[in-house]
Amino acid sequence: MNFRTLHVLIAGILTAFICSCKTGPELKVAYFQADATPPVGSPVAYVVARSITDSLSARGIVLTGAGAPVVMATVDWITLSNEGLEFFSEKLAQAAGTTPDRVTIHVLHQHDAPRCDFSTEKLMEEHGLGGTRHNNAYLHRVIDETARALAGAMENLQPVSHIGTGKAKVEKVASNRRILGEDGKVKIVRPSSTRDSAAIAAPEGLIDPWLKSVSLWNGDKPLVTLTYYATHPQSYYGKGDVTAEFIGMARRARESETGTPQVFFIGAAGNVAAGKYNDGSEGMRPVLASRIEKAMEEAWNASEKHEAPSEVLWKNKIVQLPPAAFMKEDSLLAVLKDSAGFTPDERFGAARKIAWLRQQEKGAGINISALHLGRTRLLHLPSEIFVEYQLNAQKMFPGEEICTAGYGEGGQGYIGTEISYTEGGYETLPRVSSVAPQSESILLSVIEEVLK
Repeated sequence: MNFRTLHVLIAGILTAFICSCKTGPELKVAYFQADATPPVGSPVAYVVARSITDSLSARGIVLTGAGAPVVMATVDWITLSNEGLEFFSEKLAQAAGTTPDRVTIHVLHQHDAPRCDFSTEKLMEEHGLGGTRHNNAYLHRVIDETARALAGAMENLQPVSHIGTGKAKVEKVASNRRILGEDGKVKIVRPSSTRDSAAIAAPEGLIDPWLKSVSLWNGDKPLVTLTYYATHPQSYYGKGDVTAEFIGMARRARESETGTPQVFFIGAAGNVAAGKYNDGSEGMRPVLASRIEKAMEEAWNASEKHEAPSEVLWKNKIVQLPPAAFMKEDSLLAVLKDSAGFTPDERFGAARKIAWLRQQEKGAGINISALHLGRTRLLHLPSEIFVEYQLNAQKMFPGEEICTAGYGEGGQGYIGTEISYTEGGYETLPRVSSVAPQSESILLSVIEEVLK
């Protein structure tokens, strides 16, 4: 073999080797977790915590190799809003060495759980209601410990060689909360639990029946599983027995079975709950948990592994939604200041609305984001947003796997569709929804933009 032939042969081998390697930084992941259990006597959603049924957690993943690090987390709280979310995002961004716009934090939204909203608490303190809805010392402890857990996880990043995706239908859990009559108005409000025969007999209504599983692998070793399913996660609540509910039970069971950390994101479930299949009895909690666990197992078993894409993309946009017509700070302040004419609940509701208005005025907005993992895209949406947004996102990109996490920024409350504000029902009442009906067109446009 002469020198020229040898040179061509070596060049060909090197070219083949280079082409077979992925370009760009290697995708890596680390899981982190911190305790989020409140002390007995601390405020939870409707009362104070009287007992701990099971522990709560903050958990998530950090990804590197897609530009600056990306953090996706969820906390076993009912809401995370305004300066609470802002501060939490900043702390996790610092721990990961990234920017807050590349951090998304969601809540599980079970109801015997704490709230986190430093903006509202500041207003409550100014008007004699401090400490009745939030325990700031506890909340700061959870945020600090979660940031420390994330910083520690950055020392243990693992390569992601493959991504697994699977899905399974959940049987007899989700049902739509809004049952319309022939006139197109809400005829029956079906809450998280009911024993009303008409509500039970009514059809499931519009839901997304699929539970989706996204797993990250290093060779044959699963590193973490992300699960997505849209339903309010309550069986019964309201007495102060702190719990991660039936979602937490299913999550824990799957971790025990697989030895793999589980991060569960509740989807766009503002108008979806277990009411048709849940009578609110204590015995139904493990039944609902077993149905979720079964679907998690089936989705895991149905997963198909694909080589991790060479290019991973994070897209986000900060959006401001128009406030509803009734959202006037002077009238809300009048409610907050009037201890004789309004109940503590009404004053708390006014404080929450003022806090959100002020966040918008300072330009904080809502961070809508999506992580692109090849044909799988993880979409992150705010608060108690209707399931229609999740289903429309899937229709925008047929053939792609869109996994939606709701219950991000909670300051604005429920986000319905435009028509839902003419239909009546609980979710669009001024008490619980602070946005204008035209929010739908704005959100759908931004969802399409970040998913594209």
